[in-house]
Amino acid sequence: MSEPWNYFNYFTEIEEHFQRARGTSLFLLSPLDWALIETWKDAGIPLEAVLRGIDSAFAKWHSKKKKLQAVNSLAYCAQAVFTEAQIMAGAAPARESKVSEAPFSLESLVEFLRGNAAELGKREPFAEIAASLNRLADEAEVHYANLEELEQRLSGLEDKMKAMARLGQTEQDLFEARRELDATLRPYRSKMTADQLAVLERQYLERHLLEKVSLPRLSLFYLL
Repeated sequence: MSEPWNYFNYFTEIEEHFQRARGTSLFLLSPLDWALIETWKDAGIPLEAVLRGIDSAFAKWHSKKKKLQAVNSLAYCAQAVFTEAQIMAGAAPARESKVSEAPFSLESLVEFLRGNAAELGKREPFAEIAASLNRLADEAEVHYANLEELEQRLSGLEDKMKAMARLGQTEQDLFEARRELDATLRPYRSKMTADQLAVLERQYLERHLLEKVSLPRLSLFYLL
């Protein structure tokens, strides 16, 4: 890609590219798809590798004489994405992840931080995290000049929030989440390695937990 990679567009670029490859702009990604994108982001897989992997997977699908079913999940592209990531890692130096220009305004950043702080402030166990978010909002102008450092701070706060949310899970909650995960992943297990599946399962269960207890995502990736 000739233009600098702005990593805050990671989710939307992948979603739109998959929709174009599938030929259905109204297609909505599933919770499994979003969890998979997050595993790619956390693993540092370049956006270009993901887009190439999607194209490669669909080219293979179109070449089949018998297409038993449509491609209904990004998981179909998982192995192709990892293959492209390995090719890129061996062919060129790692891409710089620095953001050349923020894809959102300072005002939007402040609103995002304040909104999450207000939501968490309503729940006593998360009051300390809410206070931290408000402090970041107070210093937003400084942090706006170094969004990668701000993202690291927010990731740490989100990890703390997840750990606190896990303490409130019951045995039944864990059972139902695991049963739903197994049913969702069953068609795609043969397309991933054991390590890839382990990371995806953890990411899926974390997303499921936050959604179930209605906790916001703190990462700047969810500002867009």
